[in-house]
Amino acid sequence: MRYVVAVAETSNFTRAAERCLVVQSALSHQIARLERELGARLFDRTSRRVRLTPAGEAFLPAARQALDAAERARDEVAAAAGEIRGRLAIGAIPTVVAVDLPAALKEFHLRHPRVRITLRSGASEWLAEQVRQGALDVAFLGLPVGARPKGVRGRELARGELVAVVAPAHPLATGRDVDLHRLADEPFVDFPPGTAARAQTDEAFAAAGARREVAFEITTVDFMAGLIRQGLGVGMLPAAFAPELPGLSVLRVRDAPARMEHLIWSGFPSSPAAAAFLSTVNGGAEAAPADY
Repeated sequence: MRYVVAVAETSNFTRAAERCLVVQSALSHQIARLERELGARLFDRTSRRVRLTPAGEAFLPAARQALDAAERARDEVAAAAGEIRGRLAIGAIPTVVAVDLPAALKEFHLRHPRVRITLRSGASEWLAEQVRQGALDVAFLGLPVGARPKGVRGRELARGELVAVVAPAHPLATGRDVDLHRLADEPFVDFPPGTAARAQTDEAFAAAGARREVAFEITTVDFMAGLIRQGLGVGMLPAAFAPELPGLSVLRVRDAPARMEHLIWSGFPSSPAAAAFLSTVNGGAEAAPADY
């Protein structure tokens, strides 16, 4: 099953064999043996490409689950003996500020050096879905106040307001604060519609009865900051995060929208590595078992 997953992910028998640290002939032999046992071909092979057959498409998710279960069993045995190991997959929005995530990952790595840590950045909706599917163990989200991700467990981390960010040469940069009606006169740089980050500002402008133009829809904070520095538009970011972006002027918004940061994890029992990480970010305490 491990060989099948490797070939499916690399679309190449040679690269799959290199990943699995075996010679290609041994990998090919074992997959052929498995296909005989199953009575179906798992791959269509040509001189140029390798792709899954319909039988292979059906087999792959179950194979991954079986491999994950086997790895989880080994990790549980190791944890019972006092050693935390295995995989820890974390997701985070780019603007997380409630937790010093790099410092938390460093502390966790020093405590549990045998855990393989991966980190993925993305929008809150995508991260929540990845946790629901089991692709991520935990994730840090930013949502409008009152919004809750479904199908996961989690807890609220911190609430904060958004601030306006403009280029230093922008006329608004000479002031200390601004309201949404004044900001509505400016072209905006914002995240795409349908994301939680966009919903925060859309809902605030709607509540204030103000209409704005979003001229630039982007997916990364760095790109947003670059456009704003060039004077192409204004933006709104979490107050605790905005000062980390050099070359921008920050203004308090008098009727500012607010957001809540959340830490979420799977509704299934956590792996030893995930449980240990949740304990780390909770200061050694067990994570509150809240269902969203």
